[in-house]
Amino acid sequence: MSLNTATAAQWVERWDRQQQRYAFDREERFTVVADVVEHVTAGRSAPAVADLGCGPGSMAVRLSRRLPQARVIAVDMDPLLLELGRTLEEGMIRYVEAVIGEDGWTDALGLDQPLDAAVSTTAFHYLPAAVLQRVYTQLAAILRPGGVLVNADHLQQEAAADIAAHVGRRRATRQSAFAHEDWESWWAAAERDPALTHLFNERRRRRGSRGDTSAGNGLTLSRHTAMLRAAGFAQAGPVWQVGNSCVLVAVR
Repeated sequence: MSLNTATAAQWVERWDRQQQRYAFDREERFTVVADVVEHVTAGRSAPAVADLGCGPGSMAVRLSRRLPQARVIAVDMDPLLLELGRTLEEGMIRYVEAVIGEDGWTDALGLDQPLDAAVSTTAFHYLPAAVLQRVYTQLAAILRPGGVLVNADHLQQEAAADIAAHVGRRRATRQSAFAHEDWESWWAAAERDPALTHLFNERRRRRGSRGDTSAGNGLTLSRHTAMLRAAGFAQAGPVWQVGNSCVLVAVR
């Protein structure tokens, strides 16, 4: 049973609203990520960009719109979310099912050239520290010299951490972020849609889980930068930050 475009668009739009509950200033963060990738790929005729933990492709679509010449590889472990993105068929995006950090996951990308950029938005904080260190090392190996890893995520602060968290919560409140439905409500509503039944069946067959909604690995910004340097990146640092919401860039 195929999924029609209108249904996919409805659920992706609702996904984007739901995600604003957890990632305030989400569109601005997406814009900053795209700014970085645009800068690094300037003058390259067909840059290769990977969106890691892509969900239904929200960041991938924005990258493809900004950089229509780019070959965007959108990677996620969830077959339902991937199918929502794939059904919309926007831009030069190739959706790949893979579990980031598992053995052989980079082979699943099917690369025929080094990546110019790898991006991730609110995904890496779920990876245990040891797995994330391995992923950083693997990404350093498949990025070209001068390529970048851009991680837009919740990164804990070392100094004034409670104040940073408070600033973030207040900003989210001003943006009415908490008025949006939550993660559990989105999944419960989607599961009631008959048009998605076959995808939920496939999802249960492959994963048997709705994913991890825990607080994450709790790694600080300085720990991330140290891990990136240990992985082989020449430099790493934040280019945008509000509270604990941060866009961290590492240059290969």
